[in-house]
Amino acid sequence: MAAIGDEASAMDNSARASAAQSAALNPASSGGGSSHVEAPEEAAATPPVAPKKPHTNSDGGVETAEEAVEPAEPDINELCTDMFEKMAIFLQGELTATCEDYRLLENMNKLTSLKYMEMKDISINISRNLQDLNNKYASLQPYLDQINQIEEQVSSLEQAAYKLDGYSKKLEARFKKLEKR
Repeated sequence: MAAIGDEASAMDNSARASAAQSAALNPASSGGGSSHVEAPEEAAATPPVAPKKPHTNSDGGVETAEEAVEPAEPDINELCTDMFEKMAIFLQGELTATCEDYRLLENMNKLTSLKYMEMKDISINISRNLQDLNNKYASLQPYLDQINQIEEQVSSLEQAAYKLDGYSKKLEARFKKLEKR
């Protein structure tokens, strides 16, 4: 693309030189001889603007046309460069945002992993404590069985005591009846 811009600039310079020569010839044919010498220097100092319409020469009505010049090439190059720079900035921003999203996910995964490790430690402690309690309960089981046996014996003794109390009341009632007679 740079070669095309250089070629366009070379063609633009050659078109300006031919326009300067024709401008130098036109004032000479219209009158003053001294302006003929100064016109090419002035034309070189300020580049002439290419006319948009073909103009007629005083040589019998022959029309001449100027060569088409593409002055938009340097602007297109600048615009393309600007577009690519802005596209690069945009893509850099998109990639940065994506990287930040992945960093956030990575940090969240690390925190979640740490939480699960803590929960694992807690559950291991709970399991160990539960196992200790089960071992203590197993060691106390014979004593609990003895307590249950004693309770059964006490309840049977209680029943026997109630029966004995009932029987003694009956005996007392009979004895009082016999004493009264």
